[in-house]
Amino acid sequence: MTDDEIEAAIERLARGDRAAFDALYSAVSGQLFGLCIRVLRDKSLAEDALQDAWVRIWNNAASYRRTGASPMAWLVTLTRNVAIDRLRAERSAATSGADDVAAMPLATDDPGPERVAEGRDELRRLADCLSELPADRAQAIRGAYLDGASYAELAARFVVPLNTMRSWLRRGLVALKECMDR
Repeated sequence: MTDDEIEAAIERLARGDRAAFDALYSAVSGQLFGLCIRVLRDKSLAEDALQDAWVRIWNNAASYRRTGASPMAWLVTLTRNVAIDRLRAERSAATSGADDVAAMPLATDDPGPERVAEGRDELRRLADCLSELPADRAQAIRGAYLDGASYAELAARFVVPLNTMRSWLRRGLVALKECMDR
């Protein structure tokens, strides 16, 4: 789906159009599931998080606003937030190192050869774009958006004020978007 088609589907979702939901789900669910797996490192938790994310997407479609940013970024942000919330809940519920989410094996999902190729291309582009950022900014972005670290944790790790970390992440994401759009 193109960005325009995704935006149109989100607008139709806001009006309760189930066909738009089905089309959007078919088009982007694999990417969102991959994000959940990357954050949670557990297939079962990722499936639950993805389901929660789709409920949130359905319920919040009316709040989506065209801003010039990619509508996929809105979907990714909602999904990432659900996955990070789930990860934090799992970490706080853990009572021993045996329950550590990071120690869980990475589950695989067979998306098919075409999606694998597309995913590899996007990952390669993202890696190239991340390499254009200063090393500390790239590490902070990886920590926040791939490892689920909070802004406060990252500020402490990089020994910078919390607002500075927020600025790093915001500016880094803007730079990544510009790079990915080239």
